[in-house]
Amino acid sequence: MTKLLMRTDDMKVLAVIPARYASSRFPGKPLALINGKPMIRRVYEQCLKAGSIDEVVVATDDERIASAVTGFDGNVMMTSSTHKSGTERCNEVANRYLNEGKRFDIVINVQGDEPYIEPSQIDLVASCFGDDEVEIGTLIKKIENSEELFDPNVVKVVTGNDETAILFSRQTIPFLRGVEKNEWLMHYDFFKHIGIYAYRPDVLKKIAGLSTTPLEKAESLEQLRWLENGYKIKTRITTFESISVDTPADLEKLTGK
Repeated sequence: MTKLLMRTDDMKVLAVIPARYASSRFPGKPLALINGKPMIRRVYEQCLKAGSIDEVVVATDDERIASAVTGFDGNVMMTSSTHKSGTERCNEVANRYLNEGKRFDIVINVQGDEPYIEPSQIDLVASCFGDDEVEIGTLIKKIENSEELFDPNVVKVVTGNDETAILFSRQTIPFLRGVEKNEWLMHYDFFKHIGIYAYRPDVLKKIAGLSTTPLEKAESLEQLRWLENGYKIKTRITTFESISVDTPADLEKLTGK
C-alpha cells in the first residue's frame, strides 16, 4: 500500500466547484433539493469537512446558482459563460485569485453533482502533491464486478509503477489474451476513474489553453488531451465512490422520492 505524503503546513489548497444551470439531461441540477438543501450546498459543505482545504468557491455563470450560494453564506465567483469544461472554469477562478494577490499551491476541481462526496477523497487527491514533481492528481478505484468492467460509460485507467496514468479508455483495458471474459477479474486488477482532479495552478493554466486532440475526440475524455501533450497524471486508489446525480431519476434514487 502506498504511503501518503502529507501536505506541508504552508501548502494552500483551493477547492473549486464548477456549476452550470444549463444541462441537457437535468436543467437546474445544482439547485435540486436533497433533503431540504440545494445539491450545490451539499457539495460545498462536504468540501468544508476536508482537512486539506483552505478555501471553497463555487464557480458559475448563472445568477440563480450564485444567489443560492450566497443565500447559505457560501463563497461564489461569477465566471464566463463561454467555458467548455470545468477545467477552464477552474482556471479562470485560479487566475482571478492570483491577480488579487491570493496564492494557492493546489486547485482541486470538485464535481458539483456529487452531493455526498467523501471529504477523505478530497484529502486523498491533495496528498498526491507531497511529491514536488506531480502536475495533476486524480483518483481511481478497483473494479469489483463484470458489469462495470465492460460498461463503456465506466472509464477505465491503466497506471505505471510510479502510479501515474498511462491511459484512460471507455474500453476494457488491458485486454487479457487467452482468458475468458467472465474470468478477467480473477486474473487482473482493473481500475476505474473517479472524476476528481487536482492541479498545480501553473499546470492548470497551461492545460486549459490546449487544443482538442485526436485521442480525446475518439474517447470523449478530456484527460487524454493532457496525456497526449505530455502531462503526467498521478493517481491514488480510493475505496469510496460517491453517487453522481446526472438525471432526475438519479436524484429520485438518492432521495427515495
